[in-house]
Amino acid sequence: MTVEHQHELDGLRAIGRIVANTMQAMASAMEPGMTTRELDGIGRDLLAREGAVPAPEATYRFPGATCISVNEEIAHGIPGDRQIAPGDLVNIDVSASKDGFYADTGASFRFGAVPPDLDRLCRDGRRAMQIGIARVGTGRPLAGIGNAIGRFARARGYTLIRNLASHGVGRSLHEWPENIATWPTRDDRRRIHRGLVLTVEPFLSTGGHRAKEGQDGWTLYSAPRAPVVQYEHTVVATDRGAIVVTLPG
Repeated sequence: MTVEHQHELDGLRAIGRIVANTMQAMASAMEPGMTTRELDGIGRDLLAREGAVPAPEATYRFPGATCISVNEEIAHGIPGDRQIAPGDLVNIDVSASKDGFYADTGASFRFGAVPPDLDRLCRDGRRAMQIGIARVGTGRPLAGIGNAIGRFARARGYTLIRNLASHGVGRSLHEWPENIATWPTRDDRRRIHRGLVLTVEPFLSTGGHRAKEGQDGWTLYSAPRAPVVQYEHTVVATDRGAIVVTLPG
């Protein structure tokens, strides 16, 4: 999507605020022994209360209103009977639509105390996303997002999952430009135009390189197995940089 009018930006901000508030409320609601299905139900109710439609379910018939991935699961985790326990790393990804506008956000949350290296990975995962967002602006190369994230990851001794990319969003959940690398690449000559709506969502890891699909046909795991965190915002490119629309408020 390309934002050309103020009402379009307002619509994106409205749904962006809804998905951000939903994700934060879900994270705050986590309790020991709660199942991911119960946590997803909280998200479903919050979205419905705001008149928003869960995007993965509506678009792809995903079996849940939100994606909840725990520990070895790195993305697209199906809400189910898995219980959340202290020390878990829980990724919550919320995307939804309202009034014809879509927004997508996600974050990895530490539930209770975690080892120092995992705590560091979470802090650096959020920083990697912020570094990518700082490369968004009118006329800038799309590849600049992944190249900047890659320099940061390499300097910190991390790897990046290289088959889970950022994407265009706005009028649908996934749209042009597709496959925006959040890792270093040399062959992408595309540039960011004014008003472009896209996600920035690096998957930072302590050793993983690719995402591998599990037996359920949805849940993704790191290959090789290693901790992975993901942080994601939906942003709009402007002459002055990026406007982040997925902010709570």
